[in-house]
Amino acid sequence: MNSEARSLNRLDYIYKLLVIVSILVAATILAKDIVVPLLIAGILTVVLMPLVKRLEKKLSSITSITIALVGTILLFGIVTALIANQLRGLVQDLPNLETKFSSFADHISNSLQDYLGLTMLEQNQLLKDGITSLSGYATELLAATTNIISLLVQIPIYIFLFLIYRDRFKAFIRSILPAVGEQTWKKEIETVVQGYISGLMLVTLIITALNSIGLLVLGIDHAIFFGVLSGLLTIIPYIGIFIGATFPVLMALLTKDSIWYALGVIIIFSVVQFLEGNFITPRITGSKVSINALAAIIALLIGGKILGIAGMILAVPVLGVIKIILTHSSRLKRLVILIDDTPLERLEKENTEPQTP
Repeated sequence: MNSEARSLNRLDYIYKLLVIVSILVAATILAKDIVVPLLIAGILTVVLMPLVKRLEKKLSSITSITIALVGTILLFGIVTALIANQLRGLVQDLPNLETKFSSFADHISNSLQDYLGLTMLEQNQLLKDGITSLSGYATELLAATTNIISLLVQIPIYIFLFLIYRDRFKAFIRSILPAVGEQTWKKEIETVVQGYISGLMLVTLIITALNSIGLLVLGIDHAIFFGVLSGLLTIIPYIGIFIGATFPVLMALLTKDSIWYALGVIIIFSVVQFLEGNFITPRITGSKVSINALAAIIALLIGGKILGIAGMILAVPVLGVIKIILTHSSRLKRLVILIDDTPLERLEKENTEPQTP
């Protein structure tokens, strides 16, 4: 095959690939209420697989799956109950916080008038515009809450069915993938998903402990709740911890007489973010997924655009699976260079193998 024909063949392949990807993205956006619980259930199914297999050595499949699923639900319920208990104390303190917030708002209003020359009329207009914008976010939050309730019902059902019919899924995958390397695919995908989820849980616990201890040392009210909240928000890579810092900073401004407490909260969360980004996450989950920061951020933005918050949470493990698929594709394995966090020399050596035109 001459070079011109090879180029045309490659362009035709890229064109068809782009069409397929566009169709998949459009279908995902249109059917995201269906796709999100299926993706979450699929990832959790892979995580529960080792436990189920271990139980199946002594029990039947249905019994093993039921025990693993019920145990997971109970664990989730205990964590939810602990968070709800901390939240109850915050709710009881809301009347006192409302009074302090009014005083804080008056102080801010006077400062804006003194230093920026904004009249009360202008401030009221800005406040009105802000409330209008927030109402839209509140509506989205309410819809998200409704979706969460729906997810909590759908996901356990999907997990149970995925585990029951997992042999059928394996047979289907074997029928569409080359026989050679099928076990490699399976093992690598399981390693990525299980390693990422287990690592993420450990990172969440560490971040929760560090933030809680820091807030307790500063004497911030409801420190445990804000520490747990910030830890849970780390499941949204890169931006979650900044969202989690907003609430304790606001609490420090409302309940403390000095702005230095709020600055202390910012310092604590900045230090924890530095440790998380440079030491904790790379050592715990980085070796499992091996995704560089640029690829992770782009995946985060694309996932958020397509599936919202759920897309941001699922972006990294899904990208890890896509990377494995690309690695085993003779035509597309070069793209791994842009995604992987492996040293460049090693990647270039792997990609010097002859490619199928």
